[in-house]
Amino acid sequence: MSDALIDAVTRYTDAQTGESPFVTAVEGLTILRSNQETRPNHLIHKPALCIVVQGAKWTTFGDRRFDYRAGQALVVSVETPAFGRVVEASPEKPFLGVIIEFDLATMREVMEALDTLPKSSGDARSGVFVTNFDGPLGDCALRMVRLLDTPNAIPMIYPLLMREISYWLLTGPRGGEIAGLALSSSRSQRVISAIHALRERFAEPVRIEDLARTAQMSPSAFHREFKALTSMTPLQYQKQLRLLEARRLMTTDTANVETAAFQVGYESPSQFSREYSRMFGAPPRREVVALKRAAS
Repeated sequence: MSDALIDAVTRYTDAQTGESPFVTAVEGLTILRSNQETRPNHLIHKPALCIVVQGAKWTTFGDRRFDYRAGQALVVSVETPAFGRVVEASPEKPFLGVIIEFDLATMREVMEALDTLPKSSGDARSGVFVTNFDGPLGDCALRMVRLLDTPNAIPMIYPLLMREISYWLLTGPRGGEIAGLALSSSRSQRVISAIHALRERFAEPVRIEDLARTAQMSPSAFHREFKALTSMTPLQYQKQLRLLEARRLMTTDTANVETAAFQVGYESPSQFSREYSRMFGAPPRREVVALKRAAS
């Protein structure tokens, strides 16, 4: 990774108050910094380019783990629950990261303007992958971070940078996977439509047949494509969404365990507590108390 990008991200984070992640004035651009290795952190990944500028981390989606370090980026093509951990960081050499969320409308415009369309794989096998991040893409990231120094220029320059990023991704070695993300007619995009439906109704009982109908697939084909894209089954995906939302309710809305369990779709608080403990490593009351103590 270029020294210029390291310097730009370091300078930006040095000037910030509060803690990482830093949501910036550029829509969809988030800056990360950690002076030490972190505990595994659960979150929902949006479709984005997740660049490691300095240090290293890993992220797990379902049963697949991705390790990436400086000079590499995690490409996430679908909104998916995950958990990750910074594994290389110190006060002298902190972990630095840049997240650039995808603008699918811009990506489609760029793809339509290409003389030769990237060949989509036609399946969902590359919903998440790690790629090297250098050359033109690295230069785009540097200019994106430097744009924060001139807020008045953001409305004019940011759309141009997103078009350039889309171009380099679509014409790069993984252009087929990126095309699958952008093409509304692709199998991946049809599964993503079903994922959006599941996200909107995650507290309701899920029927694979209904989701498959949304994706215009047979139930067996949908189940296979969903697992390939997200590294988990639809029921596992729903369960992680429910538990993450329950955690948010208990930590930010001060809901108690029983209320949170019922709001996210559980009929049994005891089942909720068991599944919460398996995912987060501690019963909900104890884990929420520890989170609130750490935040105070």
